[in-house]
Amino acid sequence: MDDLMDMIISGESSPSDVSDKIKEILYAKSAEKIDAARPYVAAGLFGEDEIDSEEDEDQPGEEE
Repeated sequence: MDDLMDMIISGESSPSDVSDKIKEILYAKSAEKIDAARPYVAAGLFGEDEIDSEEDEDQPGEEE
């Protein structure tokens, strides 16, 4: 995130570079949320009542 701020403040980066960096950050954040929700969606879809204890630690919606 600091890289993005540096790119914007310095003025040396082109607008397309800044846009690409914003997209990169957003894609990374969305991928993390998708990975966290995947076990719960799969469990609901396939009718599993329990999820592994390792996956329970990464419940969607919980912020650290």
